[in-house]
Amino acid sequence: MSTFISHVATVEIPVKNLQTSIAFYQEVLGVELHFQGDRNAMLTFNKKGVPTIFLVETASTESISFHNSHTEVIHSIIDFYTHDLEGFYHWLKEKQIEVGSYNANPDNGFGGFGFKDPDGNLLSATNILHPGQ
Repeated sequence: MSTFISHVATVEIPVKNLQTSIAFYQEVLGVELHFQGDRNAMLTFNKKGVPTIFLVETASTESISFHNSHTEVIHSIIDFYTHDLEGFYHWLKEKQIEVGSYNANPDNGFGGFGFKDPDGNLLSATNILHPGQ
């Protein structure tokens, strides 16, 4: 077992237009701009132990997601936590942000859904906390 890695420091996201993406992530996730370069920006939640988001402007057309060949579901690689899953879902829809189907367990209300940033990167929201979070 490695004792060198203690947590996730940064999640890097490819974007086509840095200014548009900074505005989107600030509004939708409530992150703050920590640093901005010519072609990149570091965004932070300002909470201890929470990864930063590093936006990298690129002409690449690849977006971040993957196809699960066993379930046919397209997954994001990032899940953002919200205490109000249903409220966040409806708020995104009101903002005309592309969202997937709302999936919550009817017995306990836990679940999630996907949504897209301006570049088509698939992100997810969940109301599930895991040990250590």
